[in-house]
Amino acid sequence: MAKKLITPVQKRFSDVDSFMHVNNIWQQSYFDMGKTEFYREVLGITGVFDKLRIITASTHTDYLGQVRLQDDIVVVTDVSRIGTKSMTLHQRIMSGDRTLTESSSVMVAFDFELQQTVAMPDEWRVKLEEYLVRS
Repeated sequence: MAKKLITPVQKRFSDVDSFMHVNNIWQQSYFDMGKTEFYREVLGITGVFDKLRIITASTHTDYLGQVRLQDDIVVVTDVSRIGTKSMTLHQRIMSGDRTLTESSSVMVAFDFELQQTVAMPDEWRVKLEEYLVRS
């Protein structure tokens, strides 16, 4: 069974819109919090000042239910695909056992000094394999 990284989320009052649920834009920031923790905990990088970073190439989000201010939520992150230069992160915003929002993001290894995509380092691959969900 693949590992999953669970990131607790503390919502703020300002995250809630006039429909009384967490606005979709804030939900994307919750996914970013999960990604940041994933890079730090799993890959050992900050993703901010490293020469080799991970950038978003594509993202898709399905909103399955409303996230409300009173919901205790977490972001669950795992990996659904590992390629040569990229990986696909699968993330869910969950309240208990309910998936409220689901996102899939293609993330690319990018060398900021060379300003180009590069192959993912072997040490990243080994660590990512632990989080790879096989269907």
